[in-house]
Amino acid sequence: MIDRKLNPIFLNDFLDYSSTISNKSVNTIKEYNYDIAHFLKYIKYKFNMVNIDEESIKEITIDDLTLLDIERIQIEDIHSFLGYLKTTYRSKPATLARKTASIRAFFHYLCNKTKKIKSNPAQDLESPKLDKRLPKYLTLEQSKELLKVSSTPPPKTHGNHNNSTRNFAIITLFLNCGLRLSELININIKDIDFENNKLNVIGKGNKERTIYLNKACINAIKAYLSDRPHDAVKYNSKDALFLSEQRKRISNRTVQYIVKEELYIAGIDPNKYSVHKLRHTAATLMYKYGNVDIRALQELLGHESISTTEIYTHVDNEQIRNAVESNPLADL
Repeated sequence: MIDRKLNPIFLNDFLDYSSTISNKSVNTIKEYNYDIAHFLKYIKYKFNMVNIDEESIKEITIDDLTLLDIERIQIEDIHSFLGYLKTTYRSKPATLARKTASIRAFFHYLCNKTKKIKSNPAQDLESPKLDKRLPKYLTLEQSKELLKVSSTPPPKTHGNHNNSTRNFAIITLFLNCGLRLSELININIKDIDFENNKLNVIGKGNKERTIYLNKACINAIKAYLSDRPHDAVKYNSKDALFLSEQRKRISNRTVQYIVKEELYIAGIDPNKYSVHKLRHTAATLMYKYGNVDIRALQELLGHESISTTEIYTHVDNEQIRNAVESNPLADL
């Protein structure tokens, strides 16, 4: 929850603009607020506007900052902030890239959109170079084993077995559809079109897309709906597909716990794999075994850029080996 009283007015104006005009998601607004607030606290420290040591930067208040203070910021100050994050918090390139994007959006609003400041210090700000890592994913055999164990009520030593149809439906949707965690927990029953086997989800940037459900998904959802509680459901969760034991919309943390528990039971290291790795698994299996067109995969996963989807074209060493072996010159 954002406490707007802690922000200077121009930061709240930026958040309002991002939420309404730019139609950014709630999570993005929270990230913007956290990133920019931390940056402004660092600026007050760097400009000697407070008598405090570096270890206490996060305790600095910023509600008294003015646009005149913002006008003093140069690109070198932004570089200094990113260096501070890497040194103090050992921030990874992906985290630094997100902070950079937040700062760039903030100054673009102040300078280009509203003319609140005369020059944009982030105009030439470059994003940190990201490490190109291949996504981790479950093998086909591991995926089948995970589905097998999650479809069977576990022994009493492994959690609440009354939720087995719910947990199986969650695992099935992750592995078949490649949903993001936020997309899964926000599914409402009305989002599912059982007649046409379709599901509407809201992805990043509040962008809606349609996912076609296969037989496994439909059967798993229907099985769960027959067990889903109907009485004493919290008022603001009556439409939610997945409910917690408290009969309210299931939380991120609960789903993460469910996935780790099911991975453990399946004999798969829960510290190595996560909810997001199941999304990678779905994409990889579809590309590897389903001969899915890369553009279709992009649409299914809700990637804004095709370059994000293209990581799945590099994960299959077997296909690369077969391509070399199939060269007509291979036997000469």
